[in-house]
Amino acid sequence: MPTVRLKPGHVQPVWAGHPWVYAQAVDAVDRGTTAGDEVSVIDPRGNFLGRGFFSPGSAIPVRLLVRDATTQIDADFFRRRFERAQELRASLGLPSEGPDRTTGFRVVHAEGDGVPGLIVDRYGDVLAVQFGTIGMKRREAMILEALSSALGARAIVDRTSHQTAKLEGFEPASGVVHGKPVEAFELSERGLRFRIPLELGQKTGFYFDQRSLRARVEHLARGQRVLDTYAFVGAFAIAAARGGAREVVAVDESAAAIDVGVACAAMNGVGDRVRFVKADARKELADARGAFDLVIADPPRLAPTRGAREQALLAYSKLAENACGAVRPGGLIVLCSCSAAVDLTALTRALATGAARASVQATVLERWFQGPDHPVPAAFGEGLYLKALIARIEPR
Repeated sequence: MPTVRLKPGHVQPVWAGHPWVYAQAVDAVDRGTTAGDEVSVIDPRGNFLGRGFFSPGSAIPVRLLVRDATTQIDADFFRRRFERAQELRASLGLPSEGPDRTTGFRVVHAEGDGVPGLIVDRYGDVLAVQFGTIGMKRREAMILEALSSALGARAIVDRTSHQTAKLEGFEPASGVVHGKPVEAFELSERGLRFRIPLELGQKTGFYFDQRSLRARVEHLARGQRVLDTYAFVGAFAIAAARGGAREVVAVDESAAAIDVGVACAAMNGVGDRVRFVKADARKELADARGAFDLVIADPPRLAPTRGAREQALLAYSKLAENACGAVRPGGLIVLCSCSAAVDLTALTRALATGAARASVQATVLERWFQGPDHPVPAAFGEGLYLKALIARIEPR
């Protein structure tokens, strides 16, 4: 098996359990090693650290799947990992029935479930898969078969990012790649129903990582006037309306997402209390000027890489400034970041800076993260990508 040798001074994180080998940590790669090959990672003295798949040219050339030299990474390996992932979700009460019926959730979360480079979301009896590395893509057939066997899917839909595929050097598939034809993802979340057409191209189709925060927003929204920006299909907005908000405005730039949101709001009996607006969320926030009691700002990832972090922090600060200005004195804002490069401290600092520019005081009441169906290894700080602050906004 080809080997990847690390430089001195770069061994400790990997030894402690971090699943990524960064490019700057690599001292040498055996000649002839090709994209997607299984490789052994060794320290400068030749001690074995683990095995994973090789991604040449990537900022993360190896993501470790196993820490021993004997486990075979084959179809049985993937099936066992998927079964273990499903058992974890079952212990979390997913899926669930009854008034809070939930049939949509993340069932395989890459590093958190021991399969870096692979994400799988469940929509009832349909799975959506994203291949994040060429190593996983090269093993697509065995992975799809193992998913079908372990998780009992009627169909599997490939929702791999074209950008990721290009960076990793493979051609992404699209649509149903295993099982019966599917036109839309259908799911329930805490008793709310959603139908997402396959052509609506955000992530795998839905943002399961915010399920817990949506429940909190529903509780906070009673009697409030709510603005949901970057709303996508309005999951926050619909939850707020069910929670008793007197009015909800949901803003997104995508006409297709707006159309789906309108249909989902009607499906859940709150169409008369949610007004969808196709617009730039930044402009809507800037124009609101204290008109709302609760403002949700959950933008797409602003820092896709560490190099984009500083520019992203400026954008988060400006977003916080506009959100602070959009709520009445004593109102609440929910500020979110799904950028792994922006940690909780940095997001909180951006909120403080934005509040100062808006001439208000922001007091953080609650801090939220991705839900437990998005587990994170203790040694993998980058895995805690989603952060959210709930803050009260008052005059200075």
